[in-house]
Amino acid sequence: MSTCSFNNTVLRDGHQSLAATRMTTAQMLPAAPMLDRLGFAGLETWGGATIDSCLRYLNENPFDRLRALKQAAPQTPHIMLLRGQNIVQYTSFPDDVVEAFVRCTAAAGCDVLRIFDALNDTRNLATAIRATKAAGKHARGEICYTTSPVHTTESFIQLGRELEKLGCDSLGLKDMSGVLAPRVAYELVAGLKKNTGLPVSVHTHDTAGLAAATYLAAIDAGADIVDTSVAPFANGTAQPDTVRMLAVLERHPRAPRYDANLLLELRKHFTEVYKELSKFTSVDNERVDSDTLCYQIPGGMLSNFRTQLKEQGMSDRFDQVMAEVPVVREALGWIPLVTPTSQIVGTQAMLNVKFGRWKNLSQPAIDIALGKYGRTPSPINPAVLKLVLAKGDAKPVEGRPADALAPRMPKLRAELAAAGLPVTDEACVLHAMFPREFAALHQKPAAPAPAPKAAPVAASSSPATRYALTIDGRRTEVSVAELN
Repeated sequence: MSTCSFNNTVLRDGHQSLAATRMTTAQMLPAAPMLDRLGFAGLETWGGATIDSCLRYLNENPFDRLRALKQAAPQTPHIMLLRGQNIVQYTSFPDDVVEAFVRCTAAAGCDVLRIFDALNDTRNLATAIRATKAAGKHARGEICYTTSPVHTTESFIQLGRELEKLGCDSLGLKDMSGVLAPRVAYELVAGLKKNTGLPVSVHTHDTAGLAAATYLAAIDAGADIVDTSVAPFANGTAQPDTVRMLAVLERHPRAPRYDANLLLELRKHFTEVYKELSKFTSVDNERVDSDTLCYQIPGGMLSNFRTQLKEQGMSDRFDQVMAEVPVVREALGWIPLVTPTSQIVGTQAMLNVKFGRWKNLSQPAIDIALGKYGRTPSPINPAVLKLVLAKGDAKPVEGRPADALAPRMPKLRAELAAAGLPVTDEACVLHAMFPREFAALHQKPAAPAPAPKAAPVAASSSPATRYALTIDGRRTEVSVAELN
């Protein structure tokens, strides 16, 4: 059996899970050449919450980030996490917007698209998979793993068969909450490979402390790739640290090899970045928490959710909200908890605790119950559905939700032109998802360029390339030395 490879997630899921997705492009670029030289199977550099964070908090153009990182790390495939018909937002978009987004993403430098749907409804994956293949890129169909009375090993393997039929190049087992047990991982990986013949990657979080054992079992079963990160943006609610996972695989016949000195330099760099982002980090996200086996909140959400509860003055009610999460999840058809469903369930749990159970229904929870996000794994709780249907003219959705959405690209282009904003496909898709934030990006006052600093020694052999970025609303070119 061939050697197992690692993807590295430090530039996406690592900081999304442990620092509320606040790592800037300037903090990433000095590390990118070193990551490139390590020879990972892929670098996860885009997607998930990073696009939102770039626009909402960092005043950066996310496509500029992708281009810059691809330029800084050209040898390694770049990976993004795509929410199927939701793209990187919390609602569904018409097919023409999804297709345009995938084309732009491919053109900006992304090589592998990890495509998932929060409900595992393959109808919500077909357009993104087709568009990825049309762009000549690798479509990885992601299976969102969760536990419930209606989720079984056979049901996940059947989902893998459906993804194969849709044209996926590989399959990903996406354990967003860190609840995938080792023996279950073995059974799933072995079953998926036997029944589809496709390469299988495994992505988990160490929230409940299972990740290293789960990866070891998955590799024993034939997993082709597992996802790791770089400490301190690793372990806890993120993926296992690369060095740690290499130690777990010591003398394993499928163990990969990665340069220990480069990994040490990367740890030094990211330790400094972690300090710079201390406002967004928490020791609660760094520790093992077996309670997650019950509430199943994904690692990527926990750091953000704690911040949100703090802003609502509900930090002291965290445990109550977490205890309410399984109640909401069951009522909404045992939906997996992954963006956007994790945020929807988390918000509804917060509302239940704050105002009383089901006294205040959020619109996204209503939309889940009505089928606007797709088929739920099991029926909606009848009492909750009755409350939803009692609200005006609410009607359940029949068929694929996106079929009811009219094409939007011409309208988006007209809206941008009327506002005096760029009318490229990139501008259109960002405007579709984040209209206020995209407009604000073009209205920010000019800011001084970052002050020059010395580049890391380990990256000194890389070309003195300059990167085009939008920083605090200002279009500028900078080098690695200026960004470190």
